[in-house]
Amino acid sequence: MVESALAAVLAAAAIRMRMIDRVFDNYVMAPMQAIVNEHLRNAEAPDAERCDEARGRLERSYAWVERWLAGYDTTGPVTLIECAAAPALFYADWAHPIAEQYGRLSRWRAELNARPEVASCIEAARPLRHYFPLGAPDRD
Repeated sequence: MVESALAAVLAAAAIRMRMIDRVFDNYVMAPMQAIVNEHLRNAEAPDAERCDEARGRLERSYAWVERWLAGYDTTGPVTLIECAAAPALFYADWAHPIAEQYGRLSRWRAELNARPEVASCIEAARPLRHYFPLGAPDRD
């Protein structure tokens, strides 16, 4: 009985974690990539309508994640959530900066970037930043 209850709790936690992982891939990374694709397609004249639509999606995602963070322990161990959030937020902020009104989200992005696992990836990729059309090479 106890084992099945524990299994149910663990299964529910795994489902929640996977759902949040999907949020970062589908609702943060995907609209960021849409903006990047427009700049890769035509750097001088990206489709403004497509970029604005993707920025609107990012803005809604930022608002949702900001609310979600109110109940999430950002100081815990690295999980699937952090693995999805770190690159998504790193690049999304370059494509559509995280506004001041999303203080939790902005602080969490900075905390993620400072984690040794993430910081080493950021540094290793620094020589390749010029390939990213919306980069902020001096900021992060």
